[in-house]
Amino acid sequence: MHEWVKKTEVDTGKRAGLPSDVAEKMKALEREHRELRQANEILRKASAYFAMAELDRPFKR
Repeated sequence: MHEWVKKTEVDTGKRAGLPSDVAEKMKALEREHRELRQANEILRKASAYFAMAELDRPFKR
């Protein structure tokens, strides 16, 4: 119950800290950022894999 009181005081400006809506938005953005970094890493590895496969192909004229 003490946590609820602190959260309400922060949300109403009576206590220093991030309001809960801002904290929730930050958490969501951090999650999205982490997922995008993972997707970029997968794409980077796939790109490198296909680039190496292209180099291993015999040369055609």
